[in-house]
Amino acid sequence: MGKLTIIGLGLIGGSMGMALRRAEPENTEVVGFDHTQEIMIRAHKAGVVDAIAPTIEEAVRDATLVIVCTPIVAMRKMFQDIGPHLMKGAVVTDTASTKTDVLRWADEFIPKTAFFVGGHPMAGKEKQGLHNSDETLFDDRPYVIVPSVDAAPGAVAAVVGLAQAVNARPMYMDASEHDSYAAAISHLPLLTSVALFNLVQGSNAWPELAGMAGPAFRDLTRLASGEPEMSHDIFLTNRANVLHWLNRYIGELSKLADMIDSREENESLYRNLTMAQVERDRFLDKLPEREGVQNMELPSSSEAFLTMMTGTLVHQRAKELTTFLEDQNRDREEEERIRRRRDEVEDLEKPAE
Repeated sequence: MGKLTIIGLGLIGGSMGMALRRAEPENTEVVGFDHTQEIMIRAHKAGVVDAIAPTIEEAVRDATLVIVCTPIVAMRKMFQDIGPHLMKGAVVTDTASTKTDVLRWADEFIPKTAFFVGGHPMAGKEKQGLHNSDETLFDDRPYVIVPSVDAAPGAVAAVVGLAQAVNARPMYMDASEHDSYAAAISHLPLLTSVALFNLVQGSNAWPELAGMAGPAFRDLTRLASGEPEMSHDIFLTNRANVLHWLNRYIGELSKLADMIDSREENESLYRNLTMAQVERDRFLDKLPEREGVQNMELPSSSEAFLTMMTGTLVHQRAKELTTFLEDQNRDREEEERIRRRRDEVEDLEKPAE
């Protein structure tokens, strides 16, 4: 039986467990671990995981795949804790919203006998915690895969299989590319949501404003209800990229402000609003294709999951068998050489007829 371990049973870890169990992988045990004992017990009783482990060492021991779903800043210590207990050929992945620091920590603490492949499912809710977990959370959502430089192809395929098993859409990026783009489409919206809510809530007219607030304000400030620890970790580990996109956003707001302020810019303002509507509707209808990037040919979900749970081990076993057979061949050749040499000596020692 293959063992898959989820570390951190909050919204993402809990949803991961539920989605994996929905996939009903054969001969696979989904084991959960969380530093809070109560959360582990609830996850087990709710069927989020098949089993729970009392310690982090037992959680990762003999695990083929380890998925780390802790807060970002906690991952460095977590990699340090699990590193010595990983089996040979194990694949470690994560679900963090930033990647550059995470890959650096993995390179520092994940042993070279195992493989690290970064992962970021582009899914979530503003409400965190195990009780908000949802087996459909990743359905048809992008799942960015960020391999480390020395990750074996089989390890990368394992995380592709994981993404497909939870019904997400895998896509590849490197760490710096991911962090820059995530700052634009994920971290900047979070920041602007917080800023807008703080601005309006800080007004002396807040009671009246709150009473008037409709869907637009609620939609635009939804992310402000997110877990502060997660948001704080994002801004700490992606500071430069967030600031880059924030300054560009401020520039766009300034341009709109100038258009609204100037009576001569009425036409430009209308054109800007129209183009935004057209381009957003086009985006909702069909995603633009990335230039120079071919579509990935991916196996079916069941095939990918089977590869995920067995491929790395089989690869490792094949290497061991190859080494064993090569050693056997060398031993046989040595035995044959000794036998021939012994026969030659015996022939020389025979008396001449």
